Amino acid sequence: MCHDVGSRPPAPPRRQAARPAESLRLTSADGSTFAAFEAAPVAASTASVVLLPDVRGAHPFYRDLTERFAEAGLATAAIDYYGRTATSDDRDGDFPWQELLPQVRPDDVTADVQAAAYHLRARHDGPVFTVGFCFGGGQSWRLAASDIGLAGVVGFYGLPAPAREIAAQARIPVLMLLAGEDVATPQAEFDALAAELAADTQMHVYPGAPHSFFDRSHAEWADACTDAWNRVLAFTAGNPS
Repeated sequence: MCHDVGSRPPAPPRRQAARPAESLRLTSADGSTFAAFEAAPVAASTASVVLLPDVRGAHPFYRDLTERFAEAGLATAAIDYYGRTATSDDRDGDFPWQELLPQVRPDDVTADVQAAAYHLRARHDGPVFTVGFCFGGGQSWRLAASDIGLAGVVGFYGLPAPAREIAAQARIPVLMLLAGEDVATPQAEFDALAAELAADTQMHVYPGAPHSFFDRSHAEWADACTDAWNRVLAFTAGNPS
């Protein structure tokens, strides 16, 4: 598990007024419905983001994170993976994600991201990006080969395997933000993915940072969080650093 119910995302380096996150249900291409959170800046957004959570799906960390992204000027929707399999939308500490995660199919994730992107495009101008964490990071990178109209894909400490399967077909920009002390994945696997991706790829490693460092409760990694924010905002503004 990556971010738990006690985690809270760090604030962006520059904040603006934003509307509180709202819960909603979206409908995928196969007719399945799934839970999501949505937040947007009060002013016009510069771009939109679909957040891909860790294995816990749409739990409270990602509701808060939609608000932080909205405060950064980005209309944002965080999606859940379990609309086809879970009996409720509750993602508390007892949620059996271990049982349900093997049933999450990549094609379903793509379809659900497409539904969220369509929802955002109907309300906001500008390009759409994905930003994922852990399991969602790998799924985000995998979408570099999709044809759903994304402008770029970002992953925090993602799992490389899903993206390595499509690396030769990747065609939209990729940003990899990695923990230097990631116990889940050796750095060599990230290096291999970056080398194999056919798309423009940026990789930044935060030396010493643990998996799931993007959490304001980890005060010692505040500088890394700020730097990661700046890199995401530059990437979504079309000014990669």
